[in-house]
Amino acid sequence: MKRLAIYLALALATASVNAKDWKVIRFGVDPSYPPLESKGPDGKVQGLDIELGAALCAQLQAQCIWVEQDFDSMIPALKGRKFDAILSSMTITEPRKKQIDFSNKLFDAPARMVALADAKLTPDAKVLRDKRIGVQQGTTAETYAKRQWAPRGVTIISYANQDQVYADLLSKRLDASLQDEIQAEVGFLKTPRGQGFAFAGPSIKDPETLGQGIAIGLRKGDTDLKEQLNQALAEIRQNGTYQKLTHKYFNRSHYSN
Repeated sequence: MKRLAIYLALALATASVNAKDWKVIRFGVDPSYPPLESKGPDGKVQGLDIELGAALCAQLQAQCIWVEQDFDSMIPALKGRKFDAILSSMTITEPRKKQIDFSNKLFDAPARMVALADAKLTPDAKVLRDKRIGVQQGTTAETYAKRQWAPRGVTIISYANQDQVYADLLSKRLDASLQDEIQAEVGFLKTPRGQGFAFAGPSIKDPETLGQGIAIGLRKGDTDLKEQLNQALAEIRQNGTYQKLTHKYFNRSHYSN
């Protein structure tokens, strides 16, 4: 019995030593996806994800540090401990869940195509045959377009960030772009450069490729950080902070249970 008590004491001591004090949380972010994450005139990161991260950190009495990273290398950088979590509009998908863990959902993320308002395009491979569609590298939109459209004669062009996609869309080197609906709505269509463009067809929902909503990406094994972030997320939903922040950017709810 005495030996068992000693073992238990050692186990508790080891757990205490190994427990992470999350008073500083480093979030990886690709600031090229307004209104979710972008850079302001002062060079600082801004957007809904940034404000949500700040609210979560405030709830946990922790300091937020934002580490910039290209989206297509987010997961390797997380696993390499460049930062502690990904808060950059990352969608929950089965292939990603094999590599990393996720928090509870932040909001929904259906994909939707954008084109010139008079283009008469829809997200149908037959309609898009011989068209050029732009996507951001490493995104679920890229996965969907390459799987569903490319084999049917649609040219899919990948870009390092979403700004480059829109630049080629504006210069008419692309016929359309595919990205998160909420990003396109506020980050492009409701801006001056989005004039003359519109959503082309309905939103696309395909859980297998487009995932089950946006969440915070975490390293497998960091269960303490996951639990703390989930608790903080539940608290900001309950106290109204989440609703206040999301309504600041969107005029309708983008969250479903």
